[in-house]
Amino acid sequence: MRTLLLLALISSFLISGISQEYKVDIDNSTIKWTGKKVLGKHHGNISLLNGEFTLKQGNIIKGNFTMDMTSIICLDLTDKEWNNKLIGHLKSSDFFDVENHKTATFVITKAKPFINNSALVKGNITIKGITKLLDFEVKKEGDKYTALIEINRTEFDIRYGSGSFFDNLGDKAIDDVFTLEVVLSTKK
Repeated sequence: MRTLLLLALISSFLISGISQEYKVDIDNSTIKWTGKKVLGKHHGNISLLNGEFTLKQGNIIKGNFTMDMTSIICLDLTDKEWNNKLIGHLKSSDFFDVENHKTATFVITKAKPFINNSALVKGNITIKGITKLLDFEVKKEGDKYTALIEINRTEFDIRYGSGSFFDNLGDKAIDDVFTLEVVLSTKK
């Protein structure tokens, strides 16, 4: 009788699934930002400070990652002076106010199960101390999770050059939406 009870408990445990925790492998993960304007666009990288996921039966049940906003770089401007000006401006209070907000975070609040290696994820992103709910598709390939996240910067009090707030910007207007292409590799 005891053996049957023990087998039933073990079976129940295995059927319900075991959650597994993974750390984000910072050295093999990337975050690429892209910002567009009327006459072009710029892109670069932001480094990760940390991150983790909890998976159950292969599906995300919780997770988070932290971006180091002091690390933001531009990869498309080859002229050092213009590159430094752009990065200085992005770090200023006109944009990410890095002096007062050194990090930005994303915390998963809900995720649907993966179907064909794709799942809808919802979570809170905090930029400049302002938190907003986002949802986006995550694709899984082995130990890598990728997403293209569109963010309306004006929701985070980043209004510089926004045609939604300023008139007569002409070709100086900057799109309200910027993107983050996130590739997170995990390790146990």
